[in-house]
Order: sequence, then structure tokens, then C-alpha cells
Amino acid sequence: MQFYKYFPNESLRPYIKYLVVSENEMESEYKVFPPSGLVMGFQYKGQLAIVKGNIENKLNSSGITGISDRYRIFKNSAGIGTILVYFTEIGFTHFTSLPANELYNLSLSLDDIFDKNNISEVEEKLTLATTEEQRINVVEQFLLSQLKDIETDKLIAEAIKLIYQSNGTVRIKELNQKLFISQSPFEKRFRKVVGSSPKKFASIVRFNRILDSLNTRNSLTEICYDNNFFDQAHFIKNFKQFTGETLENFKRFL
Repeated sequence: MQFYKYFPNESLRPYIKYLVVSENEMESEYKVFPPSGLVMGFQYKGQLAIVKGNIENKLNSSGITGISDRYRIFKNSAGIGTILVYFTEIGFTHFTSLPANELYNLSLSLDDIFDKNNISEVEEKLTLATTEEQRINVVEQFLLSQLKDIETDKLIAEAIKLIYQSNGTVRIKELNQKLFISQSPFEKRFRKVVGSSPKKFASIVRFNRILDSLNTRNSLTEICYDNNFFDQAHFIKNFKQFTGETLENFKRFL
């Protein structure tokens, strides 16, 4: 499997973390854990499906996946080639008027969000491209054509910063106090921009910090309390929701 990461051009950097070119000659099934932002994908060859139980649902060649509170299982065909776009936490809303929370726990075709003819044009150009750089350029040009001249919601950006500073353990009531905003309007603005409630987003940030912690020599007990869980039972239940596995089984494969 080949996996190459590219950083976007300067105009896109406030909204896109990075782009990835991924190719796999073998058919495979794999698990994806919740990232902190939305992810857009273009299959320029091969086919991708999402697996739920024993059912495979084939995805359109161009799609987007919203923030999720649990893992997803995907299956790719042999000889697949994909461009992935990882949005920053506030990035998606700079390309469409669709509230990000309408994609929560969903994978949709890009035809449902952007002009169908524009998507078809991108897909055709990606098929004709012969190098990774050409494909990255095609996707960047599409993103630039959709980029809207709107101001970033600075209050939500500050909330995201505070959540990361606390490694996802900050209480939402504390955020409201620090940002001088009541809970209801804050929640509404946060969902629209980020794609989930602030509490759920904080839990995703905390989960990803736990994943990083598993590569250290810290014991599971230390990781549990370092991440502000009151007891190991709650910690284990939370981890299994995000991964579908127990901590012991997961750590065994690291």
C-alpha cells in the first residue's frame, strides 16, 4: 500500500490540514477511527465500500465523510487509487453553505453538496492525470473554485483551541464561561461549523490523545487518569465505542 501526504497551497492552508494520495493493489478491509475534521475523497480508480454488519454499501467515486463518534469499516477493491482531503476543524464551512452537522455520522456523495457537473469534471481530470502532483493540483483547483469569502467564526476557533489545550477534558460549562456565551447559542454555532456538539468533539480529541498515549510506556491506569476518566470501567467503555475493541486487544497489535 502506498500513502503519500501533501500539504496544500497557501490559500488553502487555513482550511485544509493536508491531502493524501493512497493506492492499494490488494483488496482489503480496514477500520478508520474518528478524526477531528471532515474528510473528502476522490477515487480515480477502483471502488470503495462502507461495511455495516455483513452488508457492503458501495460509495460514489467522490464523497465526503462527516465527523463520527465511532469507528467505520471500509473495503477497497484491488487496484484502488484515492485522493483524500483532510479539512481543519473549521475548514468545511468555507466551501459550502451546508452546516457541517448535517454530515454527522454520514458518508455522502459530493453530488449532494456541490454542482454535479463540477464533480464530473474533477473526476474526468483525475482519471486522465498521470502523476500524483497532477492529481493533487486538480483537487486543489476544485477546492479553490469553491472557496467562499467568508469570515471565520473566531469564537468557535477559540473554543477549538481551548479544547485542544485541555486534551479534550475541558467541561463545556467552563468553555461557556471563558467565552462569555450561553450554552444554547454556543452549541448551535459549534455544530454548524465543526460538525458535532462541543462535548462530542472534545471526546474525539481526548480519544485521539489516548491513541497517542498507547505508544508510550504508561500503564492503562495512568492513561485512564491522565485523561480525566473517573474510573477504568468508563474509560474502557468509551474506548470500545470509538474502536470496537477492548484496550488490551488493541494494544496487542501496536
